Amino acid sequence: MGVVLATCSETDDDAPSAWPGGRALRCRVHYPPGPEFDPMDIVLSSTLLVALAEIGDKTMLLAILLSCRFQRPLPIIAGIFVATIANHALAAWAGATMAGLLEGYWFRLTVALGFFAMAAWALVPDRIDEDEGESAISAHGAFIATVLAFFAAEMGDKTQIATVALGAQHRAVLAVTIGTTLGMMIANVPAVFLGDRITRIVPLKAMRIATALLFAGLGGWALWELLG
Repeated sequence: MGVVLATCSETDDDAPSAWPGGRALRCRVHYPPGPEFDPMDIVLSSTLLVALAEIGDKTMLLAILLSCRFQRPLPIIAGIFVATIANHALAAWAGATMAGLLEGYWFRLTVALGFFAMAAWALVPDRIDEDEGESAISAHGAFIATVLAFFAAEMGDKTQIATVALGAQHRAVLAVTIGTTLGMMIANVPAVFLGDRITRIVPLKAMRIATALLFAGLGGWALWELLG
């Protein structure tokens, strides 16, 4: 726990005082500053976390499905970028706003425990219903279909929830948005170009374990900051 300091000084005000000579005593309390993070550190850690979390996630499987369906990688990549930056900017802002409104022991504890819950969720293999994906994209061009499908698929996804948690932890909307968007692009651009071959190249189980360990590490760090 942080140390709270106070500085006191005498004044010549006419305020009532118990001190001799009628001199008032004023004190100012100094609370310890919260943890400060370098913006580049936030960007890098957010990028790593989301890039790992996205491996094998349903939005990565959606990127593969879109690639196989349209055979137009550049419009699909552009659609993923637009959908991700819009979705994650809102998620980071929501996390930072909630942290500002609900600052306190229990909220910070909830964020820390949320990272542990994300670690458990990361171990669960994800999937996407191919028939549902086909019907969602059949009436649109590659770019518009990708923006709509990807934005919708990312709602409530673990990478979006991780972005909310990072926004709440760091309160740096821009840095978190940049980092998480980069992480999504790092994971999904190869998926678009390689299609379903990437699932044979990347060891998905190992990536899920690595992601779970990273989430658990963030949870432990948040608890250490809270209780240390």
